[in-house]
Amino acid sequence: MIPYSRQSIAQEDIDHVLAVLQSDFLTQGPWVPGFESILADYCDCPHAVAVNSGTSALHIACLALGLQPGDALWTTPMTFVASANCARYCGANVDFVDVNAETGNMDLELLEHKLVRTRYSGTLPKIVVPVHFAGHPCDMKTLFRLGEEYGFKIIEDASHALGADCEGTKVGDARHAHITVLSFHPVKMITTAEGGAAMTRHEELAQKMRMLRTHGITKDAELLTNPDEGAWYYEQQMLGYNYRLTDLQAALGVAQMGRLNSFLEKRRLLAKRYREKLSGLPLALPTDNDQASWHLYRIGLSMCGKSRKDTYDHLREKGYGVQVHYYPVHLQPYYRALGFKPGQFPEAEGFYEDGLSIPLYPDLTFEEQDAFIAALTEWVEG
Repeated sequence: MIPYSRQSIAQEDIDHVLAVLQSDFLTQGPWVPGFESILADYCDCPHAVAVNSGTSALHIACLALGLQPGDALWTTPMTFVASANCARYCGANVDFVDVNAETGNMDLELLEHKLVRTRYSGTLPKIVVPVHFAGHPCDMKTLFRLGEEYGFKIIEDASHALGADCEGTKVGDARHAHITVLSFHPVKMITTAEGGAAMTRHEELAQKMRMLRTHGITKDAELLTNPDEGAWYYEQQMLGYNYRLTDLQAALGVAQMGRLNSFLEKRRLLAKRYREKLSGLPLALPTDNDQASWHLYRIGLSMCGKSRKDTYDHLREKGYGVQVHYYPVHLQPYYRALGFKPGQFPEAEGFYEDGLSIPLYPDLTFEEQDAFIAALTEWVEG
């Protein structure tokens, strides 16, 4: 089976992990701060807080920004459920803004219209969470301007987009967000097996998130209420969680960051080859973009006269692990029970019904890609 995506593991990755196994520390050693430093330098962002998943990063980002019961978080329905669930973990309400039919990203015109409608009703969001779908960045400058005008904070969900460029800067620099969240799941740009990070330019937010990932505990002498107790002393100053990344995972991340640029180069080349070789077929293809990270390559099937289900089943039978991203969050049973209904966000629903993610990952060979293209072409033209 050739999957839609997978991790790329080299001997260097294995050597880094073995070095940790043979060291004195498996967790809470030197590799986590080392990994954070590399992330911060790469993204040109002062603070990186590494955690055990992108979901954990979203959660502590919400907590650091003070999201609580009675508040509202708005996000896109075209995302993994974690982008919305992070609000529910805080007891806050969730709402959605429909997407642009071409990009799958939050439609900022619709967002502005919704903000205008709710400005005087007392239901403006405390936090808005845009998602860079498939690694194609949203217009963060416009979103930041809206945040300043309407008073909401921004958590930039860049789980798909480490390494992407956004108007001359790296995604992850958090220049137009209060916190930017990254994911290091195996199918993402780099992997730590599981893992994530919260990037911020605000020292106080970074400090809060570091405590939140470690049970709300600090040993920082400047923060302790009783600093003279002794070198062993620590304090729990808030209710936190065990969201720490291990040194084993961080060592893998360090090795992977050394290959990130080559990963991005290969993903962009594969995306360009898809554009060249599929352009003659009745398929909707994503916009060519050398600045995107190309986490996913999504094609639209509505023009070809083949059902998405039949196409999915056929290609899987041929050994190609195509996938669908995403079933709209508002249609999930949990969110339907909160009152959301089909038809509320029609662009996201249409984007879902039409889309199929096809193989794209750094270790995909041109021969494998060409074989998939041949199988897809035969199916579409048959």
